[in-house]
Amino acid sequence: MSVRVQESDFDVGAELDQLTRDNRRIGGLAVFVGLVRELHVREGLHRERIDSLTLEHYPGMTEKALEDIEAEAHRRWPLEATLIVHRYGRMEAGERIVLVAVGSPHREAAFEACEFLVDWLKTKAPFWKLEETPAGDKWVDAHEGDDAAAARWEQKSG
Repeated sequence: MSVRVQESDFDVGAELDQLTRDNRRIGGLAVFVGLVRELHVREGLHRERIDSLTLEHYPGMTEKALEDIEAEAHRRWPLEATLIVHRYGRMEAGERIVLVAVGSPHREAAFEACEFLVDWLKTKAPFWKLEETPAGDKWVDAHEGDDAAAARWEQKSG
């Protein structure tokens, strides 16, 4: 299990190599990489350009929340390895924000646990997002779709 919150970018290939090195029990590795997108869809069809995204967090509190989310995934699925790398600070469109990687003996558990981690990170991790747009800076509120995706895991276990 591994959680890191950092300002600097990360190398996906190097992170995955380190995660799986010398672990021959991993039969499937599911990976999600979140990027800063250039357009944000608001209220259905309204598309707004994003120049940058700034993520703020509370050091210590954020890492603990991510560790708790990761531990919950390990309780639900037979996992061999997990990695969450989440950035903070100012990022431009196209930059990496988050890496979630899950290794398991079987692909189904890896896929489900990875999806669970991403859904819970979006709703339960204490990050605050500020979008810089041509119309001005805007704090991002939680999205109903994110809440619905996370809520489905309240009923399920691995």
